Amino acid sequence: MSYRIAGIDVHKKMLAVVVSDVEIESEYQFERRMFGSNPEQLRSLAAWLVEQEAEEVVMESTAQYWKPVWGALERYWKPLREKREGARRRSGTLHLAQAQSNGGRRGRKRDFPDAERLVKRLVARELILSFVPDTEQRLWRTVTRKKYQLRCARVRLQNQLESLLEEAHIKLSSFVSDLLGLSARRMLKALADGETNPAALAALADGRLRATPEQLCDALGACAELNAVYRRLLKMALEELRLIDEQIGELDKEMASLLSQHQDAVERLAEVPGLGVDSAQQIIAEVGPTAATFPSEKCLSSWVGACPGDDESAGVNYSHRSPKGSRHMRRLLNQAANAAARAKGSIFEIVYRRSVPRLGHNQAIGAIAHRQCRLIWLILHQGVRYEERGPAVTKRSKQLRTSKMLRQLRSLGYRIEPPNPQPSQAQVQ
Repeated sequence: MSYRIAGIDVHKKMLAVVVSDVEIESEYQFERRMFGSNPEQLRSLAAWLVEQEAEEVVMESTAQYWKPVWGALERYWKPLREKREGARRRSGTLHLAQAQSNGGRRGRKRDFPDAERLVKRLVARELILSFVPDTEQRLWRTVTRKKYQLRCARVRLQNQLESLLEEAHIKLSSFVSDLLGLSARRMLKALADGETNPAALAALADGRLRATPEQLCDALGACAELNAVYRRLLKMALEELRLIDEQIGELDKEMASLLSQHQDAVERLAEVPGLGVDSAQQIIAEVGPTAATFPSEKCLSSWVGACPGDDESAGVNYSHRSPKGSRHMRRLLNQAANAAARAKGSIFEIVYRRSVPRLGHNQAIGAIAHRQCRLIWLILHQGVRYEERGPAVTKRSKQLRTSKMLRQLRSLGYRIEPPNPQPSQAQVQ
């Protein structure tokens, strides 16, 4: 019985598609076909693959152009192959191969041979395949990654704003730790609206600000002769900042609505030192609410790239450098590990202080990130809760952390019931 696999070389405007029976003993005989990338052509591609009785499809992850192809095949081709009579275990499977693993010889690149190479290397298990979640989880990823982009834009805008103030001889950032905080924003808004009295601007600062009114007056002294162009540019920057903050707030509510059915998983992850509600949402968007794709914590650590690597030859290991993995999860774990190392009384602070003299800061943070990655799998996959057992943790510190997490959840739109005393559950350290 024949078993046919299709390979697709993806481009922006065209697709080079080949299909061949891979259970023959002789050389593969490929059927070739060229398709466009518009929706009508993608439906024709799905129909042609059904006609050719292709059981599996492998394509190359070319920029973002593979996404509509994947979506069309997932909708029009995959259900027909999975539900037909006599379907095999892997019938209807879609594979996304990393482009680096399908490279050919330099100067020998052509479309159809590239697609044929995909099929051959898939059968030989020489391709590096990417994890593509289901449609719902891909939507979560889109929202969380857009929010991360907006936050990067906010940091970039803050740097531009500081550069503008320095050029205008306004030394506010020398005395205010957060240039986008409430006190600084009030002063900058008044400055943009035309205020020329340094004392009046300094009076807008919060009383808890460390800078004295005399220091603020000196820092804002140039406002009396400030050019109108600087005021207009400052007003534009503040308006752009307001718009970014509004968009981030809308995405927070959108994400809370999308993950409303997985609120318990968000809460359990947010209890881990170094993580919070926002980090928990991003992690669930990347690995899923139960991390079901990864059969063990080791598999998750390997996919993330948070485990030691192996570079062995002749029985000698030359490097333990971590492999490349999901850059989004690596970023999240790096931030969480740095925050956990500073969490007073937590087990991660103890691990950091014990490891940093021997490993240095970077490797100690990597060790904490590895431990957190394995912990994330346990919490999501087994449904357990985190319990801190650090020696310096008090009941008061636990209550403060819990109340902070509940405030964050409520601000995002989650419905939180008052906690009731429950019997002890499975514990994780």
